[in-house]
Amino acid sequence: MIRPDLVCPAGTPTALRDAVDAGADSVYCGFQNATNARNFPGLNFTLDEFRDGLDYAHKHGAKVLLALNTFPPAGKFGLWREAVDAGASMGADALIVADIGVAAYAARAHPQQRLHLSVQASASSPDAIGYYCHEFGIKRVVLPRVLTVPEIKAIAAEIPCEIETFIFGNHGLMLEGRCALTNYATGVSTNMDGVCSPAAQVRFEEQRDGAMVSRLGTHAIDCFASEDKAGYPTICKGRYRAPVRPDPYYAFEEPVSLNLAAMLPDLIRAGVHAFKIEGRQRSRAYVRAVVGQFRKAIDAVLAGREPQIADLVALTEGQKQTEGAFKTKAWR
Repeated sequence: MIRPDLVCPAGTPTALRDAVDAGADSVYCGFQNATNARNFPGLNFTLDEFRDGLDYAHKHGAKVLLALNTFPPAGKFGLWREAVDAGASMGADALIVADIGVAAYAARAHPQQRLHLSVQASASSPDAIGYYCHEFGIKRVVLPRVLTVPEIKAIAAEIPCEIETFIFGNHGLMLEGRCALTNYATGVSTNMDGVCSPAAQVRFEEQRDGAMVSRLGTHAIDCFASEDKAGYPTICKGRYRAPVRPDPYYAFEEPVSLNLAAMLPDLIRAGVHAFKIEGRQRSRAYVRAVVGQFRKAIDAVLAGREPQIADLVALTEGQKQTEGAFKTKAWR
């Protein structure tokens, strides 16, 4: 049986230490610029912080994966080139890349550097994954969250690299690496600037009846009654009215989190080499709780026991969770 890596989020230096202490095999993080897809104020690492994080993780037997998973706009490739050089020179255990040009530069300039293919690349077929492996030496692919376990097993049998899948956190059903909704609403791109729903353009407005309207830029995203829990306003998880359906409804996807705790044995048997927890923008408490619980669950599976995991619904989006498309294509 494959012993899968537990790959955990590290949005800050303290979160990195918490993840390692809670049992992460690997942590993933990014620099404080547009080269990573969680480019939010207060998150990510300076060069010195990244070097210190590497040292801490390596001393405790964990690896550090550097996320360089956005797409350089024309004329700005130098920022990504510098980030690749910095990560490789400091000893990152892998660079997580999405853009073909970034992958090509990393493979050419640092041929010994291990490369992982980000979910942002949206590679979900053996042919697409095989291309990245043969052209750039990709060692692991992070699969989009739209594949069933049998589909993952079929892919694993045909590709020459490891597979990583998400097991907890953001459901992420929009076509990753191809979403332009935030750019449409705010002028800031998820894929090139690394910012989905920038905080500077998020606001909540209380109505006279006590309801709360959430807005992204000039766009109303949702309206919540006083007793409802208001989610973070992203366009894909907002409620809208349409001529054919006058009642507000989730046109793209409902706020809900992925939780595959019960499917860990199935995923291991399917040939998955790494389990990824989403949440670099989440709190240290989230990191400690989720990483610790999944560490115990994976260890139980490897020991032949049923995975026992505490109720994590309080840490999910909208306080709801799902196994999503991993379970069945009939999921909505």
